[in-house]
Amino acid sequence: MADAPYIVALALVEFGGKRALPLSGKSQSSLAATALDPGDDGRTLALELLLRLWQRSDDGPLQRAAGESSLLLVELPMEVMSEQLPLLKANWISGGETAALLTSLEGLAIRAWRITIAKYEPVSFIAWP
Repeated sequence: MADAPYIVALALVEFGGKRALPLSGKSQSSLAATALDPGDDGRTLALELLLRLWQRSDDGPLQRAAGESSLLLVELPMEVMSEQLPLLKANWISGGETAALLTSLEGLAIRAWRITIAKYEPVSFIAWP
């Protein structure tokens, strides 16, 4: 399972004017890694992340920091998840360019989706970028 990709839900947000990049993730089975979209695992990760964001909204006003690309689901190799993602996160939180973070994520991801929802529709995953 060490070679299985890791799926990560992440949010580029600001709480009271301070950047945050909370994330939630899990390793995938090889069957899930070949599916067209992240399915139930993706929906579960998105829900967990959104509930954490909602809880943190007690800390101050919550605002998206990257427009429609503020809530993403990315599939990453395990070594990227453990070595490079923490560096990208720390750089962005300390004032790095949002466009640079998104470009880096795009280059590192095996697959990626924006997480969206429309009125009267279920959560959907739109291929990103």
